[in-house]
Amino acid sequence: MDLPTYFTDFLKNIRPEPDDLDEFRAAHKELREKLEADLGLSDIILSTFLQGSYRRATAIRPKPGKKGDVDVVVVTDIDKEQKTPQQALDTFKPFLDKHYKGKYVIQGRSIGISLTRVDLDLVATSAPSEVEKSVWKSMSFTEDRTLEDEEFVEKMTRASAEWKLSPLEIPDREAKLWVPTHPLKQIQATQEKNARCNKHFVNVVKAIKWWRRKFVTPEYPRSYPVEHLIWHCCPDQIKTVAQGVTETLETIVRDHKLKPFLPDHGVPQHDVFKRIIQKDYDEFYKQVAEAAVLARKALDEQDTEKSAKLWRELFGNDFPPYGGGTGGGSNGGSKGGYTPRDRPSNVGGARFG
Repeated sequence: MDLPTYFTDFLKNIRPEPDDLDEFRAAHKELREKLEADLGLSDIILSTFLQGSYRRATAIRPKPGKKGDVDVVVVTDIDKEQKTPQQALDTFKPFLDKHYKGKYVIQGRSIGISLTRVDLDLVATSAPSEVEKSVWKSMSFTEDRTLEDEEFVEKMTRASAEWKLSPLEIPDREAKLWVPTHPLKQIQATQEKNARCNKHFVNVVKAIKWWRRKFVTPEYPRSYPVEHLIWHCCPDQIKTVAQGVTETLETIVRDHKLKPFLPDHGVPQHDVFKRIIQKDYDEFYKQVAEAAVLARKALDEQDTEKSAKLWRELFGNDFPPYGGGTGGGSNGGSKGGYTPRDRPSNVGGARFG
């Protein structure tokens, strides 16, 4: 059975806590304001915007004892012909030493900033042309709204029609190259897919990412690569999250026994699965195959109690049990087993996923 009200409670259980979301928003806002006020950087910064699973509304609650992470893209007018990737990232060091001394590390393609309750990932990029630099400077994506916000979705829809922006260039310190990336295309592709899936897509992503978390091995694929695979495999026009989860898993099993080449949104020559080795994918595929069988049993089962038990077997204790109890989940579960259904359910996402 689809059990939409059970899935409503399950999704509530696996989303980030409200206090965590407040912390994420505050950390992002503080970083953005410090960047804009910095005398050494303000002249080269064209725009900053939130990226990652929180922006796309596909985030799930961090593991116990772990922090959430937020990606902040900083668009600059750094000339990639004049500065190496290392020099570009080093441009931010005086700012980081002033505001985040002892809390940051320069990584291969970004700068990680570790705060008390959140990890920020500062992604420095370069706009590719003088014309597009002016467009980026005029853009305003500084708010923290996500794809669950209708006004933001409308803004993204208009922007995608008006701005035919090329990929940004990102400094890869380890490869000593500037490489293209298109974060706005990732947001746009997710928004369009969610619309085609009757707003269920982002919740299908959250559910499958939660299922994936229970496996210690293989370490990869996780996070965005899994989300990208779901984007390719989730059928359009799904009517429920349960249907989306089941048919996505079945599509992976049917179409992707071998590790696929998954073109990145906006940069199709990039393979999102490039760094995943075949051995790890084989183990992941076996897990998906077993999950697909279990999900199909849960979806086809016409007895509510038996269906709920099967879904709970798939997703763990954060999926509410039949008929009451605490749910037994790490977040306390659903206090009444499931939300009483007195009208048709629309399983929506929450702000920041």
